Amino acid sequence: MSSRAAAEDFPGAITRERLLTICAWGVHLYTGLGAALGLLAIYYAAIHDYRASFLAMGVATIIDSSDGPLARLLQVKTRVPSFDGALLDNIVDYLTYTVAPVFLMLEANIIPGTRVGLLLACFVMLASVYGFCQTNAKTDDHYFLGFPNYWNLVAFYLYCLDLGTAFNVAVLLILGVMVFVPLRYIYPNRTVPLRPLTLTLGIVWAVVTVAMLLMLPTINSLMLALSLSFIVYYFLASFALHARALHARAALRVAR
Repeated sequence: MSSRAAAEDFPGAITRERLLTICAWGVHLYTGLGAALGLLAIYYAAIHDYRASFLAMGVATIIDSSDGPLARLLQVKTRVPSFDGALLDNIVDYLTYTVAPVFLMLEANIIPGTRVGLLLACFVMLASVYGFCQTNAKTDDHYFLGFPNYWNLVAFYLYCLDLGTAFNVAVLLILGVMVFVPLRYIYPNRTVPLRPLTLTLGIVWAVVTVAMLLMLPTINSLMLALSLSFIVYYFLASFALHARALHARAALRVAR
């Protein structure tokens, strides 16, 4: 008896499959909510309610961090083959990770509202477009290739640090250039090496950072330092793993 015939004999099995398909569409809706949050982030930045803007971006980041595992669990690609979840994810991510934070940085004068500042903002936007459209932006072994366009975090830390225009411009230029440099960066919930440590530190970082968001515009210097310590770990661990991979490939070539 074919599986299709068996399914017809057991309506409950069909009902379960339909329910799973509805759940798969629900995952796409969940991802799509990020677009609405991106709009809210821009709206609140426009009226200079930066706390609300950062909170909207924060919720969008939580969605982005959790929709992938849900999609894999429910086999969304198999159940809804006509809908491109990866394209949806990239559209939402570009809005929430780039457009909204760059707009906030202009509104909050993190990026100066001068011609040079606008050129810098355009450079960040174009660098981000390049990063998102690279076919190998995510490697087969689950790394980001090039700085992974975390401009929402960049905007948040520059806002909290408040170290002046020259510092802000330097950071944005350096990170913008790093989008084009093919260094491998940890994909926090998928990169296998150091994953237990990364996830543990990431959870602590998330709790501290959410607490900081809720406290804005007040900045707690100790919490800021603790939050930034994970960012330092992220870069150092990424560079170390990249160097290890290069060394392993060089050793393999020598062995051949």
